[in-house]
Amino acid sequence: MDIVAADKADILVYNGGGADHWFERDILPVLGSRERIVVNTTEDMELLTVEYEGHEIVDPHTWICPFTAEQQAEKIYRALVKKDGAHEAYYTHRWESLREAFEKMDQSYAEGLQNTRKDTIFVTHTAFGYLAHRYGFAQYGVIGLSADEQPSTSTIKKLVDMMIEYDTYVIYVDPIYSSEYAQTLKNTLEEKTGRDVTILVLYLMLGPVDGMDYFDQQEKNLENLIQGLEAP
Repeated sequence: MDIVAADKADILVYNGGGADHWFERDILPVLGSRERIVVNTTEDMELLTVEYEGHEIVDPHTWICPFTAEQQAEKIYRALVKKDGAHEAYYTHRWESLREAFEKMDQSYAEGLQNTRKDTIFVTHTAFGYLAHRYGFAQYGVIGLSADEQPSTSTIKKLVDMMIEYDTYVIYVDPIYSSEYAQTLKNTLEEKTGRDVTILVLYLMLGPVDGMDYFDQQEKNLENLIQGLEAP
């Protein structure tokens, strides 16, 4: 982040939820004393935790679920109104449109993932906990919350055995990361079972990808979850 630009900003927005320790530790303390609004978009939200190396850490991937992303977006809307009240009507009109889109997407997930034959997905990166929690399925992954982790051979073997146990032959990967782990799982599982294994995409929605915006990627994620979880 450009510290000079941050120092001049009227509003600073960050995800929070354990994702931005560097921002809280390295950026905020060195900014000047001028008045500004700082928005931690996950403040006061119910955040999920996972166990990692013997202790619990917060899952920061709130924006991937439309239900939690809506709560974050509302905090940004309220900050804009607070800073620029003269244009409240404009911000409110835009926010109502955005809120409607989030609510429609949330409803689509809830309806689309009702009565699925499967209740578990296998992913290369376990970033989909908020989706799983909201819409009633579980996730297991090659790597945990940090995409920088390096999985062991025993982790791959364990996941292969679990996929056989769950009779699940779909692996999800985000296209911004290497598909190497997914391909290793696919090859090992096919060799061991003789079954065809499908690799599908689940987007992390970190920006426009493949010509799709946030809600386009949400729709594609839902479509692929419906396929992998075998919704009716």
